[in-house]
Order: sequence, then structure tokens, then C-alpha cells
Amino acid sequence: MLILLPPSETKTQPADGDPVDLGALSFPELTEARESLLARLEEVSAREDARQLLKVGPSLAAEVERNRHLRELPAGPALQVYTGVLYDALDAASLTPAARERAGRDVVIASALWGAIAATDRIPAYRLSIGAKIAPKGSLAAWWKGELSPVLESRAADELIIDCRSGGYQAAWPAPAKQTVLIRAERESPDGTRKVVSHMAKHYRGLITRSLLLSGEDPADAEALADLLAREHRVELSRDTRGTAQLSVIVPADR
Repeated sequence: MLILLPPSETKTQPADGDPVDLGALSFPELTEARESLLARLEEVSAREDARQLLKVGPSLAAEVERNRHLRELPAGPALQVYTGVLYDALDAASLTPAARERAGRDVVIASALWGAIAATDRIPAYRLSIGAKIAPKGSLAAWWKGELSPVLESRAADELIIDCRSGGYQAAWPAPAKQTVLIRAERESPDGTRKVVSHMAKHYRGLITRSLLLSGEDPADAEALADLLAREHRVELSRDTRGTAQLSVIVPADR
């Protein structure tokens, strides 16, 4: 089983600890690409038009300045650095030791800066989204695609992929359709009609990741995954025209 998570815009900067070691991050094949993009981010963050290129507002000026010092700042496990709706629901701090060990093995987090990292990889807080205009050539998603494809295809092998990423990060590595289950949320109205809700999807993706890590089980296919998650959530399984499984968490109208 491979659980693909997005990063989060909000992050908590570790208070102490050694700085990031690019060579120690998972997927060492990406080290050269990470070094190149980190140098580019440092350069862009020192420019007068940095906020425009990074697509952030004036309130985030301090985070842009912090980008210039990422090699020196303390680093911490990615699951502790990333915060926000999905990671709040996942609540990594309260996982059992076995579930935390499983997270280090089965969870891969997409990143505009690092490409892809393990949940236990040590990183500093940074400010860079997949939509930022700093790629050496083209968009960040397109730039990373060539780097990530051989690495993640090897990592995924024949495993079931539970894809909780958002669109930009999916574009950076389109997961193999026949191995993949996309997780989404649908709000059900009193009349029975449903509407896909993106914000609630982050929350439920976090809850589903937590359920999978605590279960200790490795579902072999989409149907087994749906059966496992149905113990705690109301879910429905469907497939799109490519054959990709889509697992919808049904959210009541009052949520």
C-alpha cells in the first residue's frame, strides 16, 4: 500500500534540531533536482518581485524571507512540520508507535520543493506551492514530472495507491490508473443529491489516512479498501472512464 498525501501551505517551523540534509532525504535520486530547485528558491526569494513569483500576499513576507535560510534552519519530521486541515485530522502525534512506523514506510508526501518525501524525512518549514512561477523551465508540476516518474513508478511497483493529492501534485506524477484509488468527499443534501466538496475532502483524507495507518491492514485492491474504510466511514466506490477507482466519503448535509 502506498498513501500519497499533498503538502500543506501552513507549516510549523521546528524550534531546534539539525538543518535539512538533502542527501539523507528519501529517494536520493532526487537530490540533484532538490539542490537545483532550492538554489532557485533562495535566489527568487531575495528578489523584489519574490511575492509575485511565489504567489503570496504581503502578510507572508516573513515566510518568503525565511526561504533564504532553509539550509540553516532546524528541520523536523515532515508529519510534524506540515499542518492544516488534512494533517490536523491525521493527528500524527496521537498515532500508536506501530502506526507511526507504518507511516514512515507507507506514506509519501508530494512537495513543490522536495518532489516527494517520506513522512519521517526531516525538513524545515518553507513557502513554495506547486503553482509558483520559479521552475527552471515551464511549470513546477511539469518540471518535477520528469524527475518523479521513474522514482515513484519504482516505489509504487504493484502496490495499491491511495491518492489523496490535489490536482497540481497529481499532475507532477499521474499515478497508474489501474493501481490507484482517488479519495474525495461528497456532501449529501436532504433530497439525496450530492456535491463534491474540496475543503471537506482534505479533512476526510486525513481521517482516512489515520484509519489506514491504525488498521495495520494492507488492502489488496479498491474493493478491499472500501470494505476496510466502511467500518468507520460511509463510502462509495466508483470508476472513471480510465478505470481509476474513486472512493467517495459521503458527508451529511449538516457537516
